[in-house]
Amino acid sequence: MPYQLLVTKMSPTSCNRRTFLRGTGGVLMSLPILESLAAAGDKPSDKIPMRMLCVGNNFGFVPSLFFPTGTGSDYEIPELLTSMASYRDQFTIFSQLDHGSEGVGGHGGVHAFLSGVLAKNSKGYAEGNVTFDQKAAAHVGPDTRYPSLQLACGSSSGNRLSWSASGVAIPPVEDPSKIFAMLFQKTDPANVDVFKRTSARRISILDLVKTDADHLKRKIGRSDQEKLDQYFTSIRELENRLIQSQKWHDREKPDVEYSLPDDADDFDFVDRLPLYYDLITLALQTDSTRVISLEVSGIGTNSGGLPLTKGYHQLTHHGKVESYIKELKLIEKVHTSAFAGFLEKASGIEEANGKTLLDNTMSLFGSGMGNASSHSNKDLPLLLAGGGFKHGQHLRFKKDRSAGIETPACNLFVSMLQRFGVETDKFNNSSGTLTGLDLA
Repeated sequence: MPYQLLVTKMSPTSCNRRTFLRGTGGVLMSLPILESLAAAGDKPSDKIPMRMLCVGNNFGFVPSLFFPTGTGSDYEIPELLTSMASYRDQFTIFSQLDHGSEGVGGHGGVHAFLSGVLAKNSKGYAEGNVTFDQKAAAHVGPDTRYPSLQLACGSSSGNRLSWSASGVAIPPVEDPSKIFAMLFQKTDPANVDVFKRTSARRISILDLVKTDADHLKRKIGRSDQEKLDQYFTSIRELENRLIQSQKWHDREKPDVEYSLPDDADDFDFVDRLPLYYDLITLALQTDSTRVISLEVSGIGTNSGGLPLTKGYHQLTHHGKVESYIKELKLIEKVHTSAFAGFLEKASGIEEANGKTLLDNTMSLFGSGMGNASSHSNKDLPLLLAGGGFKHGQHLRFKKDRSAGIETPACNLFVSMLQRFGVETDKFNNSSGTLTGLDLA
């Protein structure tokens, strides 16, 4: 039976979403899409937005277990992706895509996954090291409570997945309980005025800081002026977020029929990772946000009963030792199985345009690490599901660096940004859109 998350309270503008009747005994029956529930003059598809999910594993995947040997639509599902086999027509695997020399840095290069360029190399690029999910978030603007959400399962050494336009890493929310509270926990009416006043004071302070800095800027050198400009960009981003939050103080958060276990934050890696995908599905379905990044990093000491004899990081440096790879495979299958669970949930939720949540969500799954064993950031593992593209294939791109033949991974990001509605034909080191990735 398809997984169906239920939104129980909808705003007047969302009545063209799938509606439910409740019978005795708690039985739910979904109604057909009724045009009379849509706003006058609207087509049923008018209110269904495109969404974006970017999932990045800091430690990569064993290449021989992730990439198929065959190409096209007749490829054999590789071992790590067997849990996704039922949905092979809804995703595409890409091989021999990476960020070239601009994304090389071993574990430190992982932060270039969604930007295509290391922070230290970003000065010569018009985009800087902003990640493309944040380009999409800027396109959404104030239309949702959160322009984007940054989530993380497991702590890491600071290789953040999302970076702002000012080149600052965006810290993710790690605890499932905090994520749930941000999305669905009601605010005490007595505290709303407090939040409003606090937000207004912070904006006033930012105004004062900018005034003082304008005077300072006239007295310092060019190098310091550049640093100050970068600082101001961060200030403007913070100010925009504060203004954005003010608009939502008086709007109730949606009600959902989903209960997060009280001890969810203490769940082991195996049981905790699927919770993030539950919350992601709910966040997208309720239009609380349209852009989400999920960073999956260290699994911690509580691995959920996996028979591991060594730490995750140590296993990734397997040196082709079979016993290491055998244990590493167990961890990596948890990653792919959890994402497969999201595919099942999202493909079982029908929306008012007659498509599923997965059809309306570009879901990127991969890593900025190509082969952790050799600290390589080349040939990144990349998979894209949903989003209205023509899937069911493995696309392997020609690569001959000595002859200057290679396709930037940023070409994929340009295609995704265009699909999201962003008018652009360039993102950092891209050379165009991605050949072979067509709309359905």
